[in-house]
Amino acid sequence: MQSYGMRWVSMENLAEANMAIKEIGADPAGIAHMAGKGLGRGIKLEQVPLRVAHILKQEMLSLGGDAAVHRNVIVNQIETTDIMLLGTVRQLERLSTKVLAQPFGLKQIGHDLRKLLVNFEPPKPRILDCRGKKLRLGERTLIMGILNVTPDSFSDGGRYNNLEDAIAQAEQMAAEGADILDIGAESTRPGHLEVSEDEEWKRLEPILNALAERVDLPLSIDTYKAKVAAKALEAGAHIINDIWGLQKDPEMASVIGEYRAPVIVMHNQAGTTYRHLMGDILTFLKRSIGLAEASGLTGDQIIVDPGIGFGKTLEQNLEVMSRLAEFKTLGQPVLLGTSRKSMIGKTLDLAVDERLEGTLATSILGVAAGVDIVRVHDVQENRRAVEMADAIVRGQRGVNYVGA
Repeated sequence: MQSYGMRWVSMENLAEANMAIKEIGADPAGIAHMAGKGLGRGIKLEQVPLRVAHILKQEMLSLGGDAAVHRNVIVNQIETTDIMLLGTVRQLERLSTKVLAQPFGLKQIGHDLRKLLVNFEPPKPRILDCRGKKLRLGERTLIMGILNVTPDSFSDGGRYNNLEDAIAQAEQMAAEGADILDIGAESTRPGHLEVSEDEEWKRLEPILNALAERVDLPLSIDTYKAKVAAKALEAGAHIINDIWGLQKDPEMASVIGEYRAPVIVMHNQAGTTYRHLMGDILTFLKRSIGLAEASGLTGDQIIVDPGIGFGKTLEQNLEVMSRLAEFKTLGQPVLLGTSRKSMIGKTLDLAVDERLEGTLATSILGVAAGVDIVRVHDVQENRRAVEMADAIVRGQRGVNYVGA
């Protein structure tokens, strides 16, 4: 019996759908019209007022899609409901247009939905200016090398807390293909003891001054303290990596804005209780993005980090890893930091110095999910794994890799 080679075709975005239909030989004028019909999306909204939920459901049904709501919506027994819009990209685009002219906050929903649909598409290559150091985003996954100048970091505490060893390690990571170096002078492992601003800067200052002259890479400073960040930026640092997403030190956002430095905002919280895991994490990061924008930063200058290993159980970390692509909805570059973390150790029952393979697996999953930067201890091994994954996922060999 003839099946005509029937098979499922993977299409995750409009670019892939356009290419798949173009290969058939379809009329070019019709490709753009048809492509969005082959892409299904589930768009979740939380705590939607009852009358808005009714309108959204009826509009989706009229367009041939649907909307999942709480079972008590139909009898008007609740005031708000979470809602899942279910439809193709084309149906959701039409919905965004239809609700723009409606009341009850639907106009904002229309604008947000349009922006969200755009964020699902692969971003175009662009340049991120890190205070004079240029990074190319969108062509390949960048490698951030970790340099801890601390006596007590969970993975390499004490190995590089003297200047000579720290410089040697930084130069080695640069030679192995790192695109950015991230320097930390205070351990943030679970149960760590905070150090004073003076002590943190005492550890940072000599290595920052030395590397500014010897390594031609953007230097990121891993700190959540505004005074330390200000001193580092004044001394020539290029990026600030804040594990509290500008939400711990109230002065941090203004410091970042004053120096117009790109910032990495990571999700973090005390405890592991969530109403909706992904929803709560995204809400936190949206707040961080808002703080950065209010201080003058725009676009790619604000990089988001899901915060693997911070304020999350093993099961929660694994769920976030399985849903990394959802962070694209924020419309910002995404950094993934999993290197040697307890998520890997607990899953595989391995000590810190045996977690390379687990780290490589998470880095590759990050590439598949569209992250822009992976933060790692083992630069060469991760660079090779990421370059191979990029060649598959991006459809071309990575560029500007050392030894590529």
